[in-house]
Parts: sequence; C-alpha cells; structure tokens
Amino acid sequence: MFTIYALISVSRNWLYVGMTSDFQGRMYRHNNGYEKTTKPYRPFISIELAIAYNRKEARRIEKWYKTSYGKNCIKEYLKTITPPTHGGITGLSANR
Repeated sequence: MFTIYALISVSRNWLYVGMTSDFQGRMYRHNNGYEKTTKPYRPFISIELAIAYNRKEARRIEKWYKTSYGKNCIKEYLKTITPPTHGGITGLSANR
C-alpha cells in the first residue's frame, strides 16, 4: 500500500508532493534533513492525500497532484482547514 502526500513548508512559500510505502519513515527523513530536495524548506506540515494499493496507481495519482491543477486543489483544501494567521501556509502562490 502506498500513501500520496503533500508537504507544506511552514517557513517558506513551498509545496511538495510525493509518494511512499512507509509514510512515517518518509516524514522522519523529510523533517530531519535527510532528503536533499526538501531540506532547505523545513519544517513541514504533512497531509495524506490518497492511498493506492500498488505503485503504478500511486504514481498516477502523485503525477496528477504535481500538476498545477492538482497543487491548486491542495491549496484550496488548505484554506478550509488552516486559520488565516498562518500566512506561510494559506499564502502559497498559485504558481508553486
């Protein structure tokens, strides 16, 4: 089973989408600086976006969320769950 997830940088205007079969382990690696791509943007808020039962389906879903439309859907969802005082989260620009 695979988890498709989003990382939202608390300190910067940045959104990352990924997939993993070990969600807790992957979050540990992201938040502790073991991943080169995400290290400069720590700390994160993580959101589980979807579950897939095989890698092929997980990759298809991940690719959709990585499109500009998919990222905009994530940002619109964030507006419904985060208070407006978190400018670094709700202030994400549409082109990131």
